[in-house]
Amino acid sequence: MSLETWVTNLVRRGRATVLLALLTTFAGVALLIDQPKGTVLEWFALPLLTLGGAIFAWVVWPRRANAKPASVSVASRLLARLTFQGRVVPLFPAIGVAIVVADLAYNLLLSPTPALQTEDTIVLFAAASLLGYNVVPSRFARERDFVLLFFLCLNAILVLPLLTARLLYVDFQQSVDVYSWVALAPETGAVLTLLGISNSLQTVAGSTAPGLTFTPEHLGIRVTVVITAACSGIYSFGIFASAFVAFVLTDFELPTRRMWLLLGLGLMTAYGANILRMVLIVLIGYYTDTAQTDLQNMLVAHSYGGWVIFLGWIALFWSGVFRLLPRDEPAKARTAFSLPGEHRESICGICRSPLTPIVPAIRCQCSAHFHRDCATMSEMCPKCGSPWVTITPQTIDGI
Repeated sequence: MSLETWVTNLVRRGRATVLLALLTTFAGVALLIDQPKGTVLEWFALPLLTLGGAIFAWVVWPRRANAKPASVSVASRLLARLTFQGRVVPLFPAIGVAIVVADLAYNLLLSPTPALQTEDTIVLFAAASLLGYNVVPSRFARERDFVLLFFLCLNAILVLPLLTARLLYVDFQQSVDVYSWVALAPETGAVLTLLGISNSLQTVAGSTAPGLTFTPEHLGIRVTVVITAACSGIYSFGIFASAFVAFVLTDFELPTRRMWLLLGLGLMTAYGANILRMVLIVLIGYYTDTAQTDLQNMLVAHSYGGWVIFLGWIALFWSGVFRLLPRDEPAKARTAFSLPGEHRESICGICRSPLTPIVPAIRCQCSAHFHRDCATMSEMCPKCGSPWVTITPQTIDGI
């Protein structure tokens, strides 16, 4: 397949291309935050981040300086409510500065170490998105909302539960290993028990993380796997779950049942993939390790296979869901703002807004209709990939 064909396919499948860019970008982010130590995977962090960011920028970059602003999304409506119809938005820089000061003060006064940890990095990224929110041009409003929602979701998943646990335990030195105790180790042990593998959870001397004890089939002695935050995959889960939520909210224009179904399935699958990842690592050690291998098979699976399994499952699920459940707005929503004389099913194939006799429209040779201004934002028809030289002027009355 030639490069031109690849480019044409990417243009025709805009949402799929954005999804590919998100997977690639946040695979790099996950490797930067939660690096698999001692493996070659950590060297892929920057290349994946750069490649994914480049694809994403190429897809969303306006083709004209006066490109038509993006339509209102669920994310923009949600942010409007959270900011009291935008009245709080001018205060975003001040809020960002306050978050930075609060994080530094927390580290100095309450945290066991003043050094910046992973959670501090997540908080500071959210503060940076608030600081830069007002300087992003309006034509990038959807991308700006995506970044802000991503970091807000990431803090809601990874930071706020940890702070809540520290308040409940009245222990500000409580480590992130609490995630393993609550959301991974018991569930992993339960799945292994269902598969007929006897195991138990216990505390490990010198560690705050839980230990999963089992006896490999060919080893004959009991071994304990310490499930620390680094091997729990909680950071990878948080990154991909946050990216999925932000993507769905900014991609849909109306809060449909389809959207809520996607959100629910996406979150459950990301969490389930993380448990599946840990179960497979233990299974490899249980069935393949012997006295000669000395648990090396399980360690290799942990270093390489676990992260690849998680990313592969997430990519497979996302691509399948978006193929089976394409976006569409309900008929009621499409007709709620219809104008007199407007055909109910006449909507632009790009912005999904109604076509009316007032706004000039064009028709491609594949019979798809678009606003003339929307069509000028790209060089090809997003439905069939034909160059725009094949389009003919078309009015609503002739549809």
